[in-house]
Amino acid sequence: MDLNLQFPASWEKAKEIKFEQGFRTPAPRDFVGTEPLIAPEAIAMYKFTLAHNFRLILAYHTQGRVIYWRYLDFLPPASYYIGEQFAISSGYDLEDTPFASSFAGYKDWFIQNYDLPRIYN
Repeated sequence: MDLNLQFPASWEKAKEIKFEQGFRTPAPRDFVGTEPLIAPEAIAMYKFTLAHNFRLILAYHTQGRVIYWRYLDFLPPASYYIGEQFAISSGYDLEDTPFASSFAGYKDWFIQNYDLPRIYN
């Protein structure tokens, strides 16, 4: 199961897209599972995040060496700027998330639930 397709941020849309692409059975990538938050690792990340007052999370896309900085039309203040700074320091590219990969990720869920990151003075 793809652990970054396990979060409740439009999980149903991710399932629809991945099933249309042929990812319907267990596989190391692109299989969303049978419902969100069933993989123990995803549940642990979810609970850990809920238990802490994070102001920022980083989710590097190591397969493509990119940083995706937004989730759909959710645009938390400073998210582009922070993404840009981490792109510079990591050597990864900063990009918009491709539509087919725009759902059910940890970053997507974090942005949707917390409207973060922000810059605090």
